[in-house]
Amino acid sequence: MSKQVVAIVGRPNVGKSTLFNALAGEMISIVKDTPGVTRDRIYADVTWLDKTFTMIDTGGIEPDSDDIILSQMRDQAQIAIDTADVIVFLTDVRQGLQDSDAKVADMLRRSHKPVVLVVNKVDNFDKMMPDVYEFYNLGIGDPIPVSAASRLGIGDMLEEVVKHFPEHEVNDEEDDRPRVAIIGKPNVGKSSIVNKLTGSDRVIVSDIAGTTRDAVDTTIKRNGKEYVFIDTAGLRRKSKIKEDLERYSIIRAVAAVEKADVVVVVIDGTEGVTEQDAKIAGIAHDRGKGIIVAVNKWDAVEKDDKTIYRQTERIRSTLSFMPYAEILFISAVTGKRLDKLFETIDMVIENQNMRVQTGVLNEIMAEAVALQQPPSDKGKRLKLYYMTQVAVKPPTFVIFVNDKQLMHFSYQRYIENKVRDTFGFKGTALKFIIRERKAEEA
Repeated sequence: MSKQVVAIVGRPNVGKSTLFNALAGEMISIVKDTPGVTRDRIYADVTWLDKTFTMIDTGGIEPDSDDIILSQMRDQAQIAIDTADVIVFLTDVRQGLQDSDAKVADMLRRSHKPVVLVVNKVDNFDKMMPDVYEFYNLGIGDPIPVSAASRLGIGDMLEEVVKHFPEHEVNDEEDDRPRVAIIGKPNVGKSSIVNKLTGSDRVIVSDIAGTTRDAVDTTIKRNGKEYVFIDTAGLRRKSKIKEDLERYSIIRAVAAVEKADVVVVVIDGTEGVTEQDAKIAGIAHDRGKGIIVAVNKWDAVEKDDKTIYRQTERIRSTLSFMPYAEILFISAVTGKRLDKLFETIDMVIENQNMRVQTGVLNEIMAEAVALQQPPSDKGKRLKLYYMTQVAVKPPTFVIFVNDKQLMHFSYQRYIENKVRDTFGFKGTALKFIIRERKAEEA
């Protein structure tokens, strides 16, 4: 089930970053009393009651400003509007209702997206409510008073936000077509791959990095089976960003990844794997998606009998945090090995949905423990009682132990490797949850 995406938008200096940090539970965005200080949009997963969603922190909107930073922030907020399922429009009770708030409200009204109007910096609800009522004039619903800095009213705000989430993800359940997000840096050939697969110029292709502004869903039929491909705007390393708008494309990638089953990370074969590729792949890895690394433009690479081996080694080294990823060498220009992409997607989805019987898992665990003794600390040794699979997409396992603190990351990785040795699970992350049980309970 895909997570909902919620964007916080509003003029500069109304407290968007402070609110975002309060929701994310950690200091992620830079907070400073200077308009325009939030340059990088940040995203984080937020859980409220039983709902988990992705929160986006945007730059400010200043519709009439000639200042280039503020005008670009308006464009970025527009992209957040296009990407988000629900929009939190943040205003400032101390600054009062501004003309630009009305212009922003018009932008939001035209988006036809659910909007939650929030009035920030209301430190005293009794005294300041008459000032809050002024925001009814925007005509986009009831203003909700909050103080992000003091954490007041945030529960009421979130209550309103989650009201706009669908009750049941009916469409997700009925639509069982594999959803594939294609992500990567600008100009690596993401759109060219989609166009080659569809046999038409469905997505604009240009040598100008960042041509693809929107995430575009394309249905492709292969061997009687339908696949939904989501093409995204390219992501670019921060130091190379000339047009501030492109920096925001990471939000598109996050939104696309949230809605995908399998993610194809496209790498430029002529350039080789880079740290930026690793950051992009990390978005999919963190969300437990199936991952295929597609090395494109392979037709343009000068090759000898060891070229593929060398490239594979580099990719494995740079993407060492996801050794399970499948690697394909393709060419969108010639169509070479693009058929193999569909086979690999099918295989990854099958592995994502694989279930392993509890008895078999515990046999693997017992054998692993016999081969390598669990770690100990100050005379106390880790005991592994029981392992069971509790979910798929990604396959998720719970291990019951005597003391969570003793379960070192390296030993957990050792157990994971033993499970992979038996069942493969190629192309998908595995998630392990460690739970404590007393010996008598176990």
